[in-house]
Amino acid sequence: MATARKVKAPEAPALPIAEGEDPWTAEEVEEVRAELLSDIARMEKAIAVAEAGLADLFSEGTDGAGRDAADIGSSNFERDQEMSLAANARDMLEQAQLAYRLFESGEYGTCESCGDPIGKDRLLVFPRATMCLECKRREERR
Repeated sequence: MATARKVKAPEAPALPIAEGEDPWTAEEVEEVRAELLSDIARMEKAIAVAEAGLADLFSEGTDGAGRDAADIGSSNFERDQEMSLAANARDMLEQAQLAYRLFESGEYGTCESCGDPIGKDRLLVFPRATMCLECKRREERR
């Protein structure tokens, strides 16, 4: 008769913390990981929906045969809106995928610009963050 072996659960990666923050708990690390995976799934679905909407709009055509200028303008506006939504969803998907790759490689939580910890509080609120607040502010001012 074979004896059952206990399999030890993997330990949560040690994520960097900013000065004055409490260390990450295993539950917080899992919460961030789950949020990243959820973001990825949500953005993939949003892209699929937006692309389906675009396909419908493009299949309607933009020629003016039998349509007045207001209808054509409205269709063009809808198409531009769908294209913008799809592009935004793709950007957010890329952010979430990058953050998840960093998480899996053990580099998550370190600012890609200055190398300092991003900060636990920031990552709990915005798990896709790859920069600390100071570097992000500096980037946005440029």
